[in-house]
Amino acid sequence: MDPAGYPAPNKGCLAPGKCHSGVEPIRAHDSEMARQIYDMGAKQGDPNGCVVCHGGNPKEEKEAKIAHTGAPGGSLLSEFVVHAGSVWVNEKTCGQCHREWTYAQFRSIMQTEAGKIQGALWGWGPASTGYAKKYGNYDVDDPDSTVPVFGTSIYKDYTQALMKQFPDNFPSSLVQVPATNLDNLKENPWEAIYTHVRTNSQRRHMGVKGREKRGDYRGMGCAVCHIPFNNAGLYEGGDPSVKRDEAGHAMVHSIQSSRKAKIVVNDTVYSGIPHETCVSCHNRGKRIGVSFQGLMEFPYGSPFDAKGGKQPKLHTKFYQFIQDDVHHRLKSREGNPEGGLLCQDCHTTTSMHGNGNITGTLLANVEIECSDFHGTAAYYPWELPLGWGDEFGQQVDMSNARGVAQEPLSTHKQFSTSYEAKDGYLLTARGNPFNNVVREGDKVLVHSDSGLDFEVPALKSLALTRNWKNPARAISAKIQASKHVETLECYGCHSAWAPQ
Repeated sequence: MDPAGYPAPNKGCLAPGKCHSGVEPIRAHDSEMARQIYDMGAKQGDPNGCVVCHGGNPKEEKEAKIAHTGAPGGSLLSEFVVHAGSVWVNEKTCGQCHREWTYAQFRSIMQTEAGKIQGALWGWGPASTGYAKKYGNYDVDDPDSTVPVFGTSIYKDYTQALMKQFPDNFPSSLVQVPATNLDNLKENPWEAIYTHVRTNSQRRHMGVKGREKRGDYRGMGCAVCHIPFNNAGLYEGGDPSVKRDEAGHAMVHSIQSSRKAKIVVNDTVYSGIPHETCVSCHNRGKRIGVSFQGLMEFPYGSPFDAKGGKQPKLHTKFYQFIQDDVHHRLKSREGNPEGGLLCQDCHTTTSMHGNGNITGTLLANVEIECSDFHGTAAYYPWELPLGWGDEFGQQVDMSNARGVAQEPLSTHKQFSTSYEAKDGYLLTARGNPFNNVVREGDKVLVHSDSGLDFEVPALKSLALTRNWKNPARAISAKIQASKHVETLECYGCHSAWAPQ
């Protein structure tokens, strides 16, 4: 094996002077994932493992057209594929090792967009389905039962109870949005909403690539999040076959995921999934991604660059920086390292990949609350009951503390970075342990996938030590507005601004 680390650096796709010599590995050569890919590839005639994800003819080293034909024996693929992470093939590629993830992802709200569709149809009279989620981007059902594929038994029971209580938010199947009947459009003008939904409105689901505009370039399926793209959609890796001035390519041929998966781009090393990856989709609708960065749409094209020109557009718009979210800021509370949190540091596996059930709203999908990390002025996170703060407004028994877990989810343990439990892993509002958030005495520690470790301010500790930034206001708010803690989301008051 040469210094580049490939088992056969001079064979097949990597033959010297041929198409892909110099391409970076999809995962670090010494990782368990890389070893499994090399072993699987060797059985299919390609020790470098390219055919495991892409198919093709591993024996052909000269003609690209021949090399990019068919698939070797033992492969689940029947033909060569370029976009190996696409939802339309990933059961046969990523799903070879991550079957539960590909199953869940196809049914996740980021693929179906059922909530957006129902909301769009709501105001169009006869097109409305009421509260029911009937349509998705594609036909889909959930044949493996109502039990989530991920999570603890507590989480699964909690989820099934929600499904019985709010069936409109947890449909068992969806059908594709119908096409507008143009012949009868004058009689049924409300059907125009179907065209809007099927074209402009729904272009951010994981079944398609991103819009070919600055900031919107991304992959499909698993590659939406796990393959890095820069804003310009330009390749910066070592594959000589990829044009450096042609937009629409991944930044490098590597998988980004957790702290243990390092990405190297032009001698810069990072880990985790940058928030820019999330913002390639989450820049419309609620604008949550750009708001997190402190950016608001601005019509005048300033501030100016060093030469007096306008800043380039991002997501087809100009932006003005106002103030970024406290979790994004480089400077945190005293004692913490410089650098912000990543979206994935708080949002869990079930929120990102889905849990295998079809969900119709974000409320049905997201299982975390601010109090899962910060607690309240009266309770540490582990002293709160399960369900506290959950959007569905259920009554909870405050004497039934959720406690902590001694083990992370088995899925986290298998594929993500492992951290010492200390005094236990904190639990989400619905009963799943965080793999990266632990208790140490009365402290809450967050291990960011960026490689940084943060202490999270626990509100009860601040109350006991009176270590508030403004003690008078804090005590007043605790006494006079205690009911707000039970009935409002934290961000209802603690968001600095939001676009309107």
